[in-house]
Amino acid sequence: MAPDFFDRPAAEVARALLGCVVRSDCSGERTAGRIVETEAYTGPEDEACHAAERIGRTKRNAPLFGPPGTAYIHRNYGIHWLLNVVTGPKGFPAGVLLRAAEPIEGIEVMRRRRGRDELTNGPARLAQALGVGPDLQAHRLGRPPLSLHRGDPVPDEETEVTTRIGISRAADRPLRFYDRRSRWISRR
Repeated sequence: MAPDFFDRPAAEVARALLGCVVRSDCSGERTAGRIVETEAYTGPEDEACHAAERIGRTKRNAPLFGPPGTAYIHRNYGIHWLLNVVTGPKGFPAGVLLRAAEPIEGIEVMRRRRGRDELTNGPARLAQALGVGPDLQAHRLGRPPLSLHRGDPVPDEETEVTTRIGISRAADRPLRFYDRRSRWISRR
């Protein structure tokens, strides 16, 4: 996908990513999934964003200030890697967390990486199933080994918009989007 797809507000990109495909060729093994759940983190005014005004720019969140369409990988609870897509203009820290995907390719590889049948229904599970780690920090998502591709858009009538989950700040903002038809979302 072209960088201009990502050069717009995080909430727009989060909605538009539903139905797109995330493809990984990490470690020389192909895995892919149809994105079915996302969350937007809209920038410095968003208290849940890793670059909220109270935090500012740090070494840890610097990739979030990068060009649109790049990966921002962060560790959750000091244990799990999570995959985010940088959005908006370069220098404005906003992004979209990929929360869940429906596996479409490399399912056996995903099972081996995960060690269980819960493959991609949650942001940490998704990143692990795709083989995503810190080595992909600031990677341009228009090329291998990790790339995003247009898919079949999710119709508005099948898109659910809710508040974000798993956060304590700004949790009341309706910035979580999911395909209500999918059994792969992290939580209804």
